[in-house]
Amino acid sequence: MGSSHEIEVLVNGETRTGTAPGRMTLADFLRDELGLTGTHLGCEHGVCGACTVLLDGEPIRSCIMLAAQADGHAVTTIEGAGLPDGGLGIVQEEFCAAHALQCGFCTPGMVLAGQALLERNRRPTTADIDEALSGNICRCTGYVQIREALDRAAGRYRLQDEQTEVGFGARTHD
Repeated sequence: MGSSHEIEVLVNGETRTGTAPGRMTLADFLRDELGLTGTHLGCEHGVCGACTVLLDGEPIRSCIMLAAQADGHAVTTIEGAGLPDGGLGIVQEEFCAAHALQCGFCTPGMVLAGQALLERNRRPTTADIDEALSGNICRCTGYVQIREALDRAAGRYRLQDEQTEVGFGARTHD
């Protein structure tokens, strides 16, 4: 048949272990073994981006990565993209505010790709946003609202960063 691998993955901040057959994809491991069904399967060839998750903070296509390859790494799925209390994160809130989703099938991958961009770049240009989303296909929105959501989220992150800097500066002078 095939070999199986015992793997340990930090998923959404929680250490998860399991046995994965050698040919099991990360997407199937997340969905079938861990019950994290927010990772969607579309093309299963790495083209559509519906299965996008973050591996050590970088967006990857979980349908073309083997589960065993994630052993020892940190994975963030859409279930872990929000706040620790279960509330929506900034990118998720802005997707809602900008009406950046319709059928919702691409949304988890889009949100995670956008989050990864904004973690690296708080002032993305339209070209930066387009590049970050280039591996994710949306059949409903035309991307206008998705770009708007990420631009709005970038503004909120910048404001949050500025407030944090001011707060830290004020405390250091006490």
